[in-house]
Amino acid sequence: MTEIGRAGAHDRVVSSLGAAIVNGDISPDDDLDVAALQERFSVSRTAVREALRVLAAKGLVGARPRRGTFVAPREQWALLDADVLRWRFADRVDETFLDELGEVRLTVEPAVARMAALRRTDRDLADLEDALAAMRTAAGRPAVDHVEADLAFHHALLRAAHNELMAQMATAIEAGLRLRDQFVHTALTSESTDKHAEVLFAVRKQRQKAAETAMRALIERSIADVDLAKKVHDDHGG
Repeated sequence: MTEIGRAGAHDRVVSSLGAAIVNGDISPDDDLDVAALQERFSVSRTAVREALRVLAAKGLVGARPRRGTFVAPREQWALLDADVLRWRFADRVDETFLDELGEVRLTVEPAVARMAALRRTDRDLADLEDALAAMRTAAGRPAVDHVEADLAFHHALLRAAHNELMAQMATAIEAGLRLRDQFVHTALTSESTDKHAEVLFAVRKQRQKAAETAMRALIERSIADVDLAKKVHDDHGG
């Protein structure tokens, strides 16, 4: 098999097996037989073992002497890993994740805004201005444009905080915003854009408390939108 062929086989096993684990088709503590997986995916033993190493790095599988490889307990999964997030939400909306992410964002992002107000550079302000302009342009356009513009603003704010650990939240925030868009189905409004502008104004003026308060209000509005969408979803019988 060529190098490209081996990579393709390896990626196929990682994606298929990872999605099956994350979505519950294979349960925690289930054994993973290498020979059976080799036959199932029509790949080499090497490709299966390489795929299992990748999944182990994401916390999805474990191995023990005499037992072999098995699906790891959920609490060991790297839930903020980009692939795990993608597999988790590929075909469905996870309301529990939206609730949990709302709590995380309400804890993290106001603090990020406060840091950004203290540490932002001229380049950071230019990136935030560009993102806000894109949000204004996206109003009334397809939903995908709303999400990309919104993401650009939040990513720029995370960079403006100049905290590498906070910046790692970008993957979770992106997943949450994309999932929220699938669930809420609301257009980007001038009110939403204005709330982002309030954050930017406070950051530009280096008003730390005002930046924190404006971001908290923005996140609380996002959570309220999700709660309303859940109620409508329930009223219509799911």
